Amino acid sequence: MFKKIMLVLLAALVIIQFIHPKKNKAEGPQPNYIGNTFIVPLDVKKILDKACNDCHSNNSNYPWYANFQPIHWWLEKHIKDGKKELNFDEYTNRSLRYQYHKMEETIEMVKEGEMPLNSYTWTHKDAKLTKEEKIKITGWAESVMDTMKAKFPIDSLIRKK
Repeated sequence: MFKKIMLVLLAALVIIQFIHPKKNKAEGPQPNYIGNTFIVPLDVKKILDKACNDCHSNNSNYPWYANFQPIHWWLEKHIKDGKKELNFDEYTNRSLRYQYHKMEETIEMVKEGEMPLNSYTWTHKDAKLTKEEKIKITGWAESVMDTMKAKFPIDSLIRKK
């Protein structure tokens, strides 16, 4: 009986290797990319590229082990969840309140060490943010918020309590 169970599990493992979700790979420039509206300095862009964009953009870089199931499904769930929370490639396609709030959340999560996720930095050691990188990201997010406050009335950015 044990052999039959193991054979069924092995067969299932082999079969699922042929079932992969569509990869998060966008073609061409992204019209709603945050950098099309707000300045993203080169040093900040480099940090976003190494620590954020795999889950928070329309273009993920997949590691070699993403070719294996069920790992690919697990990665795609992380990407889907990350893009649902914040997608830099769809940023300006959202309401002003959303945009402003997401910069507030970015500051909070980076300062508290909640982003990038530990499950991401385990396999992407270079994605761990240094103190200097955290300061750059939070400073950039604050500058985006300041730009928005200069352009738009505050009641269009935050909800009155």
